Amino acid sequence: MKPVRYSWIERWALLPLAVGWLALTGGCATRGRDTVTQVATIDALLAGAFDGSMALGELLQYGDLGIGTFDRLDGEMVVLDGRVWQVRADGSVREPSRQTTTPFAAVIRFAPDWTMPVEQPLNLTGLQERINAAGLNSNLMHAVRVRGNFASVKTRSVPPQQKPYPALAEVTRHQPVFNATNVAGTLVGFRLPAYVGGINVPGYHLHFLADDRSFGGHLLECVITDGMIEADASHRFTMILPEGDNGFGRVDLSLDRSAALQEVER
Repeated sequence: MKPVRYSWIERWALLPLAVGWLALTGGCATRGRDTVTQVATIDALLAGAFDGSMALGELLQYGDLGIGTFDRLDGEMVVLDGRVWQVRADGSVREPSRQTTTPFAAVIRFAPDWTMPVEQPLNLTGLQERINAAGLNSNLMHAVRVRGNFASVKTRSVPPQQKPYPALAEVTRHQPVFNATNVAGTLVGFRLPAYVGGINVPGYHLHFLADDRSFGGHLLECVITDGMIEADASHRFTMILPEGDNGFGRVDLSLDRSAALQEVER
């Protein structure tokens, strides 16, 4: 087959189409399926970089499921079915405006490629062991969604902070803790490989949201009686770092904050 040759006039006519195609495919590459998109790093959050850098409206362009927090650390974030929910330190749940910003979040366009029913009561450790026993690739990132009925759920949230910001571990030492029984809801979050240390939370990081939006937060413990576990493997990762004069640019990210992370997650 002979190659197609274009005159210089035809090439100029085709240029807008080529630019449009590149823009479209570039967007698909960074905002498509199987891509975890993250704002900032967990170590920066641990160090007290609580100023929001991305609006929620922009965050939702990258995914419809995920977790994070809000400007000044004002509560726990649950992104579910393309909507953002804010669990505040008084236990209330609300849907913030799309102009609200986040200093740290991770989202994905959730399309599960693995499912498994929960057919007997499992606590949080048992739930994690059940997922681990499924043989998922331990070196890939996995978004996790667990819908079901819970005999009990224990969560926490965090109050908004004032400058100069303390370290996250200091905030969580005084965190409000909430308990609910016999509640229907959804666990949302990630199972991440060990190599993400410093970037995100290795292992499981889950948040909870009740179906009636009356309860939620960072998951500390639970007992699920029945439901469905879903996981979406990701082989692409995009990290968007804050720009400008903010706390992120002044954080010393050379320090090992793994001990602080363990304290915060407990």
